[in-house]
Amino acid sequence: MNTEKVTARRLTAEEVSELSRQDEIFVSAEMDGLPLDCYAPASLTEPGKNFEGGSFIARTIFGQEIRVLPDNVEESGIWVADEAGEEIEVLQNAGVLLNLALFVPNGNKESLESLYSAARDAFGAGIVQRWSEEVVAVPDVKVDLFEEPTRGRKNASSQIRDRRALDIYPTRVRFMEPSDGWKFIVEPHKEVVDETPTI
Repeated sequence: MNTEKVTARRLTAEEVSELSRQDEIFVSAEMDGLPLDCYAPASLTEPGKNFEGGSFIARTIFGQEIRVLPDNVEESGIWVADEAGEEIEVLQNAGVLLNLALFVPNGNKESLESLYSAARDAFGAGIVQRWSEEVVAVPDVKVDLFEEPTRGRKNASSQIRDRRALDIYPTRVRFMEPSDGWKFIVEPHKEVVDETPTI
């Protein structure tokens, strides 16, 4: 476990309430609910003034959400970098985890193995790992993907639609998420015909 020493000071609940989501803070490091004896870089999930009851929620750069009561002496609290403070151990970022869904045209075992080998050559044999593998046959069909408001109005025209993506394969929809307050509509693909008169 790689850590670095950072000079920081602990904030009171009143000081935390003045922070924005852009402010860099340090909170107790956790991995899958297991507390670690160090801190992790983090930020508030919303501006400090929006929280009530003295409890704040921070999200670490590793994706963990932690609820903190800054004034509780039994908790590790919320810290901010300050040269006049004390040294704390901060967990370092070891890298980035990529969840990839790869489409391999006419995919077979040999082509998948060559993709895996190329990734290992580029990043190192000890770096690239296959956590799970799902081989799914993809139909040779294209669809149009739209987003529509979840609460549709009566007699709503198609003009309120927001065209999010074109010519996509249906299986790719599984790896996409609609915007807040919107839902996906999948329709058979229609070629766009430009009927603008030309001279």
